[in-house]
Amino acid sequence: MPALRANTLPCCPSGRQASPADPAADNGREPGRAGNTAGVASVAPQPVVAQLTRAAIFLIVTINAGGGSEAAVRALCGDLAALLRTVGFRDLEGRLSCVMAFGSDAWDRLFGTPKPAGLHPFREIRGVHHAVSTPGDILFHIRSARMDLCFELATQIMSRLVGAVSTADEVHGFNYFDDRDLIGFVDGTENPAEEAAIRAAIIGEEDAAFAGGSYVIVQKYLHDLTRWNALPIEEQEKIIGRKKLSDVELDDAVKPASAHNALTTIIEDGQQLEILRDNMPFGEIGKGEFGTYFIGYARSPHRIEQMLENMFVGRPPGNYDRLLDFSHAVTGTLFFVPTAGFLDHVATHSPSPSPDGGKTPHALPAADRPSTRPLCTDGSLGIGSLRPRDKT
Repeated sequence: MPALRANTLPCCPSGRQASPADPAADNGREPGRAGNTAGVASVAPQPVVAQLTRAAIFLIVTINAGGGSEAAVRALCGDLAALLRTVGFRDLEGRLSCVMAFGSDAWDRLFGTPKPAGLHPFREIRGVHHAVSTPGDILFHIRSARMDLCFELATQIMSRLVGAVSTADEVHGFNYFDDRDLIGFVDGTENPAEEAAIRAAIIGEEDAAFAGGSYVIVQKYLHDLTRWNALPIEEQEKIIGRKKLSDVELDDAVKPASAHNALTTIIEDGQQLEILRDNMPFGEIGKGEFGTYFIGYARSPHRIEQMLENMFVGRPPGNYDRLLDFSHAVTGTLFFVPTAGFLDHVATHSPSPSPDGGKTPHALPAADRPSTRPLCTDGSLGIGSLRPRDKT
């Protein structure tokens, strides 16, 4: 589970050189705004940076064969904001939100070109442990202070897609005591917030046609709690890199190079590359299933992929994340999160694919471009008074 929703520093000042591997490294402009780039409007992100909540549903579906299935998905894109408002209005303090994201193959089927520069199928990693790649065309990341709101919105979404999609994975996550994982450590201590979260997760000028969008990688990890709980606390702390009770980070003098929070800190060209996480515990006691659902948003998938490479292969190779001796990934998928304006204006007709299968970006016709909206720094879709606040 990359970084247990942690590992961030204050955002670096502007003027840094972008990393060749991660062109989204700080470019000195606010994500979601294209600066002086001609013809690129300010766009509103989906609620990627919404406040952490006590409940979530992670729903991944695959699109069934046939043009009717694709048309049903496109129709939902345009209706999602209204559907969210309808369900969310039942409790404005419930802070209901939903992110809709698309896998690489689904993007080609639904939208053709242009295609986000970093969108590709999740790349499996084989090291000491295995990061699997699993199917997924659409991700719905539904969050609220109340599980019933999450459940109702998921029900309404799937009722619109009956016959058009098949469920690949569904996980209901919950907040566990004081933001702890089921392995007993606090999860999310140094997650970026507010403007830092936007800079970490929202695309800027590096892919101007998709400014305001984001990439998201999800993995479902299952824990062997019997073996984990048999470890002495001191050994657990060395694996994680933090004190279990106080959550204080271990001093570098005693923290192993293989510690989870050491391997998931990515520095390139002197700059730390941050991501935004909203991991959730989940489980089924009767099945003996206890896990963490990792979900990481970033303005470039490279930074998450590098974290996973460090964890599964090691930095250097062989110096892998020992947490993986007790937790194994059973899913892995990469998605792209378009802007709210993009979803609002999705056409219901079939796209015209490019000769190279949607790899080359081209400009959208003016009528199909995302609408111009102010950047929502709270990550909301503008639903009444769904204002961000602490977990409730």
